[in-house]
Amino acid sequence: MKILVVHASAGAGHLKAAEALYDGLKKLPEAHDITLLDALDKTSPSFKKLYRESYFFLISKVPWLWGFAFGLIDHAWIQPFIRGFRRLYNSINVKGFQDYLVEQQFDCVFSTHFMPNEVISALKRKGLVKSRLVSAVTDFDVHKIWLADGVDMYSVASPWTKEKLVKIGVAPESIVDAGIPTHEKFSQHPNKGELRRSLGIDEERFTVLMATGSFGIGPIEEIIQAIDGACQVVVICGHNENLKKTLTEKDYKFVAVFGLVDNMDEMMALSDIMITKPGGLSISEALVKSLPMIFFNAIPGQETNNIYVLKQSGVGISGLSIDGIVAEIKKFIQSPEALREAVERSRALARPNAVNDILALLHPTGTSSDPA
Repeated sequence: MKILVVHASAGAGHLKAAEALYDGLKKLPEAHDITLLDALDKTSPSFKKLYRESYFFLISKVPWLWGFAFGLIDHAWIQPFIRGFRRLYNSINVKGFQDYLVEQQFDCVFSTHFMPNEVISALKRKGLVKSRLVSAVTDFDVHKIWLADGVDMYSVASPWTKEKLVKIGVAPESIVDAGIPTHEKFSQHPNKGELRRSLGIDEERFTVLMATGSFGIGPIEEIIQAIDGACQVVVICGHNENLKKTLTEKDYKFVAVFGLVDNMDEMMALSDIMITKPGGLSISEALVKSLPMIFFNAIPGQETNNIYVLKQSGVGISGLSIDGIVAEIKKFIQSPEALREAVERSRALARPNAVNDILALLHPTGTSSDPA
């Protein structure tokens, strides 16, 4: 079978979800012809740069505008206009991707971004492709921009997400609560002490992982200063080289500083709690690692909505000042029972088998092992 796993490189989560599915497909016993693709690679270099940089500009410089637009285009009354605009916009700007799909004629497409959903669905309506289209939604809430009438199956993060999709018009039999796909390495449980020793981190001290997102934004240094040695902190700066340079030069004695890492599973495994931006992939990975989370610097829209959904299950702490974040950390340090309860809530919402359950949708008869 000829299979495409496609994402768009606006934020790291869509790529990580796609990579998890791609690696899972390669491990299947059946032989398949599998391609992993950034849809933006089939557009012009200028459009790819604009698509990525405009998203970063909005979420980092004018997040209120992003949040306003995100909420506006999720209203039902505006959907006919949005659908028409997106079709015109995509037909002009991602024609290379459309041509590629028609040329390759994939049997099945797994999509981890909303843009390919619209493009492939339009081609299916015209009879230009016949690909089975499985969309893995990468947030805990679901925006109407993910919807397209050519999607055969949606995989969602939680029962709440599935219920939301049904409310906005998707047939229940076209939705599975499989979870957001995470790499199998997050399901492994290495020795915490050995990991800390290997990275030169104190084995005994309470450890907070601070994950800034791929763009490395947020009041990182202010939180570090407020913690003031109450515990040790591991900071992942992502692509923010200036942040990494600043923290390294100041040489905080209780802080270990890293840039963009490819072993986030190990960073989570050696930590007791995580302070993080509430992106869908970061949350899903932390849940699989049973790691309690404190959220900060949420992007209005998808990330604030993620927080809302998780609150329904008692997972995550949000809406705190810097002093409030430090107070919560100290509560966990002083109360092993509070820490255990937070760990159990994270474990209950985890979907460690998400990749296998999504790949079971490869064929129309595929089923998911939805948790009760």
